[in-house]
Amino acid sequence: MFAQIKSLGLFGLNAFPVDVEVSISRGSPQFEIVGLPDASVRESRERIRSAMRAVSIALPPRRITVNLAPADVKKIGTMHDLAILLGILAGMERLAPQPDFRYFIGEVSLSGHVRRINGVLPMALLAAQRGARELYVPAANAAEAAAAGIPVYGVQNVAQLLAHLQGTRQIPRQPATVSEKDVEEEEAPDFADVKGQQNVRYALEIAAAGGHNALMIGSPGSGKSMLAKRIPSILPEMTPAEAMETTQIYSIAGLLDPKHPLMQKRPFRAPHHTISGAGLVGGGTIPHPGEISLAHNGLLFLDELAEFDHRTLEIMRQPLEDRRVTITRASGTVSYPCSFMLIGAMNPCPCGYFGHPRRKCTCSERQVHQYLNRISGPLLDRFDLHIEVEPVSFDDLSAKAKSECSADIRKRVQTARIRQQERFSGSSISCNAVIPAGRLQEFCPLQDNAAVLLRAVFDKLGLSARAYDRILKVARTIADLDGCDIIQKQHIAAAAQFRSLDRKYWSAS
Repeated sequence: MFAQIKSLGLFGLNAFPVDVEVSISRGSPQFEIVGLPDASVRESRERIRSAMRAVSIALPPRRITVNLAPADVKKIGTMHDLAILLGILAGMERLAPQPDFRYFIGEVSLSGHVRRINGVLPMALLAAQRGARELYVPAANAAEAAAAGIPVYGVQNVAQLLAHLQGTRQIPRQPATVSEKDVEEEEAPDFADVKGQQNVRYALEIAAAGGHNALMIGSPGSGKSMLAKRIPSILPEMTPAEAMETTQIYSIAGLLDPKHPLMQKRPFRAPHHTISGAGLVGGGTIPHPGEISLAHNGLLFLDELAEFDHRTLEIMRQPLEDRRVTITRASGTVSYPCSFMLIGAMNPCPCGYFGHPRRKCTCSERQVHQYLNRISGPLLDRFDLHIEVEPVSFDDLSAKAKSECSADIRKRVQTARIRQQERFSGSSISCNAVIPAGRLQEFCPLQDNAAVLLRAVFDKLGLSARAYDRILKVARTIADLDGCDIIQKQHIAAAAQFRSLDRKYWSAS
């Protein structure tokens, strides 16, 4: 007796089709699973045996062989349980053969319930590409899978699924997924609460408009963390493609809200400085996405940047350039996208008052030097904007007038992003921060006097080629905020002023 059930597998972000082949033959009672299964797949034998008892069906005293094809691709996770169970029932002739347009994924519990699994959305998208007309998933994953645009049925337990497949009681089809735009959002921190700091607010508006990395340096209590936590309130809306990419990563990580699984809000990640390299960029025996991938299309905030492990920070250098991180393990190679805004905040020295206008620094020159040099030159060079956060004055703190709110800033940011989308239409470029070096002249035309000023800045500051590119990209964003197609002298001047703190602090130390 032979049966075949369609299922799906997942490794990293890559979903692949799996044919669950079941052979039941004469011989000593055995239950074997082949096809490069990992431990979690092999353990499904006991889960399935118990789940079948829960629906009053016993395994036959025969030799049962389950092959997960293709047999040369490693199978990881518990998503094949449901298909294996149905394959055995079909092989026992307790269930009719299932057509190729039906796909089944889900973990089976000992009691016969079907448990939630991670990574359903990438698998559902693959099922849609392969022409699936019915996809059966755990009920807790049904809303997520429905985002793929195919008929989805949420299964609560094995008995319910068998009744549906036998035509005695139908499982209702999952309705279309409701995006987060259609539900009430929590109130985010607003820039209206920020007193003073006009220069910093403007710099962060530029960063949000162009997707630029920014480093804030200032003494304790100057408002660095408060400002960073308000950046999400001015970020532009995600495009449908960005929303789907981000949702897939969160699906794999198991971090989606079951009620509103399609993400429309840009992610904001703020890991503690004790995080490991694997936690930041991803890793593990089965490679999982790290914080930089969870921040994809959003913002990664590293507070107390100099307190992070030096080696952990250096691991980010290549992903910041490539916008993708590749993790290689014995089980295979996984690549995760990580196109994010990096916002760093740090004190200028251990005591925090080096360069303070009114308080004296108690650190020695050696201590200041060692502290600042925890941030290497190559990493510092990857920040487009260097922002000095001055202490807030008493007059600003006591002022009764409200500052400009996030909603007004976001309108300008959104307008600038729309200009960029129109400019980069037909290309893979999403914002000014990711313009390839080879296309800077095409997208960043300069007025003659602006080109002269840029040359003078380059020679005076001794900029690297990377710093030159980043000044040009920031100037492009400032011009977009001003509604200008051609970069003018004042745009270059504004961009250059945000590349001077490495000279003030790192050179002075």
